[in-house]
Amino acid sequence: MNTKLIPIIGMEIHIEPNTKSKMFCACPQDHFGKAPNTQVCPICLGLPGALPFANYEGIAKTVKLGLALGSKISEFSKFYRKNYFYPDLPKGFQTSQLDSPFCVGGSLNGFAINHIHLEEDAGKLVHETIDGKKCSLVDFNRSGCALIELVTEPVFHDIPSVISFVKELQLVARYIDISGADMEKGSMRLEANISLSEEEKVKSGELPNYKVELKNINSFKFLEKAVSAEIKRQTEAIERGEVLVQETRGYDEVKQSTFSQRSKADAHDYRYFPEADLPPIELTKSQIANIKSQIPELPESKRKRFEEEYKLSKDFADILVSEKARSDYFEEAVKLGQGSSPSAKTVADLMINKKLDEQFPEPAGLVKKIVELTKVEYASTEEVENAVKSVLIENEKAVADYKGGNGNVIGFLIGMTQKKLQGKGSSQIVREKLLEGIQK
Repeated sequence: MNTKLIPIIGMEIHIEPNTKSKMFCACPQDHFGKAPNTQVCPICLGLPGALPFANYEGIAKTVKLGLALGSKISEFSKFYRKNYFYPDLPKGFQTSQLDSPFCVGGSLNGFAINHIHLEEDAGKLVHETIDGKKCSLVDFNRSGCALIELVTEPVFHDIPSVISFVKELQLVARYIDISGADMEKGSMRLEANISLSEEEKVKSGELPNYKVELKNINSFKFLEKAVSAEIKRQTEAIERGEVLVQETRGYDEVKQSTFSQRSKADAHDYRYFPEADLPPIELTKSQIANIKSQIPELPESKRKRFEEEYKLSKDFADILVSEKARSDYFEEAVKLGQGSSPSAKTVADLMINKKLDEQFPEPAGLVKKIVELTKVEYASTEEVENAVKSVLIENEKAVADYKGGNGNVIGFLIGMTQKKLQGKGSSQIVREKLLEGIQK
């Protein structure tokens, strides 16, 4: 096959917001490391007669993410029942959204977002061997937890762009304080939809009639490997003349290949219908404005400002901005150091290359240390005058050149004076004394 094949990748990213309680009940949202099935109630277990109620904090954090990414916020929204059967779904349906997500559109890193909606999480299957027998247990602590899902448009055509997007989203979530987005704790989980198409069709915007969803991706490195393996599989299949089908696949890290899990369902297969136990959500303009006012400076804006305002290199700006607390520490240290000693570049250098911020929890301690490190014992005025006299005597030609109009020679004379003073002369005083000596 001579036609060039281009990957078409869309992402579905799930983020658990750091709310106090679950999405539709009062059970704690934080389930990581807790004893199995200790954070449950009749509502999140789906027991008969238990009625849900919407958690406004979860809604506000979803809207906050949408506003940070330039989404249009829906003033009217509602929840649906997404019906499917699985052991970790006690109600037999998931409360989610369909045609009225809280956030529509937006972008990040120049890549378009389709929408951001809010739903509840499922429980967690735990596979163990007990008394020599393999069995699957269900922990419902996570069941009913608030879960934000961001769906991109199918706009990625290479893996580095996908990785960069997901990392930036994680950073944004942390900056606006809606989630720790820790992948090792499961509070940020990734799914990639992948298909291949001919270059000309991609340029015209024509999408293939299939997509393969990769699920259960729990790290950036895992994402890179899984997407790479699936692109390789699809490329080889197309080159053999096979017709690819819509399905859900997993990634086997040992075999470094993907494997089929099930045929991928379309929306109609879930038999969505409005959640009758939850009224529609109406957000006022003042509520949206109040949420927007809580959004701090975002990472990309801060990087650009650090480069322009503090004259930092792109690498230094990237490193400092990669943690909000560290970027705040840097700015506080620069502010405290104004009028004394450390420049912004000095502070950044000692934080990044010497990691001095790890030794001093408070910026004031770092500034004090920098002042000590950069403090210079200047030579006395008498020592400067003696050094200048010697330099002028030893460099008569340079003195004559200066008097003849060659002003650049003063730099040479300053350098020779500093050499005699072993670099301890004040540049301003050395220059003044040289000019005085030349004019005598």
